[in-house]
Amino acid sequence: MVMSEQQIVLANRPDGRPTRETFRYESIELNPLKTGQVLLETLYISVDPYMRGRMNDARSYSQPFELGAPIQGGVVARVIESKSDFLAVDDIVVGMLDWATKKVVDAKHVRKIDATLAPVSTALGVLGMTGMTAYFGLLDIGNPQPGETVVVSAAAGAVGSIVGQIAKIKGARVVGIAGSAEKIQYLKDELGFDEVINYKTEQIGEALDRTCPDGIDVYFENVGGEIGDAVLDRLNPFARVPVCGAISGYNEKENVGPRVQSKLIIARARMQGFLVGDYGKRFKEAAEQLGQWVSNGELKYEETIFEGFDQVPDAFLGLFDGSNTGKLLVKL
Repeated sequence: MVMSEQQIVLANRPDGRPTRETFRYESIELNPLKTGQVLLETLYISVDPYMRGRMNDARSYSQPFELGAPIQGGVVARVIESKSDFLAVDDIVVGMLDWATKKVVDAKHVRKIDATLAPVSTALGVLGMTGMTAYFGLLDIGNPQPGETVVVSAAAGAVGSIVGQIAKIKGARVVGIAGSAEKIQYLKDELGFDEVINYKTEQIGEALDRTCPDGIDVYFENVGGEIGDAVLDRLNPFARVPVCGAISGYNEKENVGPRVQSKLIIARARMQGFLVGDYGKRFKEAAEQLGQWVSNGELKYEETIFEGFDQVPDAFLGLFDGSNTGKLLVKL
């Protein structure tokens, strides 16, 4: 039996900010399973800022998406048919998969998750790549010490909200930067950040001077732009700057920005980009620690969920509006 489903492909490479026309829905036919394969029904799709870079035909840390080919990202799915010895019907799995309503894949390309431990959506967020990005970037590169000041940009986002909480667990003083009154209240009242800055209503330099009177020891960089410029001017000697992302410039047509070399020399600071995939051999360590923190209430998480496969493009575009709190997902 051949089944007809839908997928989303890259229709064109965006010149600047993506639009709905960047994406195209297509009908696909799924053929019967071969040995070792499973048929998956998509439950949750993750939309993430790094995907914007893969829409460009340019050298980067991962291959660009191909024009006319399905866009891939983190997906949680249910097995609805199996010809695998390792996965059974109703197993829940996670993997880097096509944006599609259903799909046939080799079982080796997905990982089974325990749906009894936490909501399955967390496999794409706090207990998945998002949580591990925060864990390794902050602890391995930032190395916050008790009493130090840690500044987090995009602090109410998927990664930033976890970074700030881990920094608090480690005894640091945490300052979060976000862009709405609701997010500021969430960071302060729900997540326990020590200070918060609304970059849309405050002058960022003055706000950093107010909230970081003793300078900045760790800056977890998610946005770049003017916020990053202002923080770099206030680094303490031997500060550490894990560079996770720079979403403010993802849709820029030209690279612009400060010359950071002199700032790093003055502060004798370490600024290091990283990819969560660099830590693959330690994923088990991170998953266990994050799970423990979630289970004992030390680590909270928030999800912004769009509903329906037709909402995937809008959810992705919402990343650049700053409209989400916590992890941004689409539920099918």
